[in-house]
Amino acid sequence: MSYSIHSIYRRVFKLWRKKRFEWFLKALRPQPSDILLDVGGYPGSWTAYPQPVARIDTLNLHPVGWNPSEFPAHHIHTIVGNGCHMSFPDRSYDIVFSNSVMEHVGNWESQKRFASELRRVGKSLWVQTPAYECPVEPHYLAPFVHWLPCSIQRALARWFTPWGWIQRPTRQEVNAMIATTRLLRKKEVMELFPDCHIEVERFFGVVPKSYIAIRKGNSSSKG
Repeated sequence: MSYSIHSIYRRVFKLWRKKRFEWFLKALRPQPSDILLDVGGYPGSWTAYPQPVARIDTLNLHPVGWNPSEFPAHHIHTIVGNGCHMSFPDRSYDIVFSNSVMEHVGNWESQKRFASELRRVGKSLWVQTPAYECPVEPHYLAPFVHWLPCSIQRALARWFTPWGWIQRPTRQEVNAMIATTRLLRKKEVMELFPDCHIEVERFFGVVPKSYIAIRKGNSSSKG
């Protein structure tokens, strides 16, 4: 039986996602009247749980297949757009949510634009991204590879990582993966979200796994 890398991710990270969702509910206490924007997320991430808000909009660069009639208890809309350049007015969403996305938006300048847009559009924020300091790179599912120069990553990614073994990427796909994956250090997350509290999600209570920028309520958020 063959599995895609996405099937492996779902199996490996299912428990953490559930705990993270409970953390989100406790930290932001979303209200039934709130409107939430999930930047880079998909409807299926929300249908596993009772919907905590009035409406969820998911924003992605590409159209997303979604049939609302299959989930009548959920009110989810899909929008095509760019999280680095959103057309929404300032503070137009009660909550802006993003999970494991900003490490994929490009270089440091693109990450700054992305963070600025999230802070501008949302009254409250929940933004999670994997920690550079974690020894296991979560996309390749391999240790230490993200700490190496890009030239060495290219040599290792296809033949010496679970991602490479399962996906069997072409050279172009390997290059694209490396070019579009930039994990963030804690100091960088603090710089990107100066008006947020930065929580650290940890392996076994010790090793940083990811960082979560949290802002509750009506803080000033001009990017």
